[in-house]
Amino acid sequence: MPLTHFLMLICAVVVGAALTLWAGVAAGLPVVTILLLALSAALLVHLGHRDGHDH
Repeated sequence: MPLTHFLMLICAVVVGAALTLWAGVAAGLPVVTILLLALSAALLVHLGHRDGHDH
């Protein structure tokens, strides 16, 4: 992967995270709630991609 594509990918992830935080706070959600939702989603993605491998 070329460096420019990698840097744009990182930039897109950071901007997406910032927009998600902004939208959550603007909707009146506490930051702790947003944190717990993000951790829960990451756990579900991790468990969904295990394919029977035991880490």
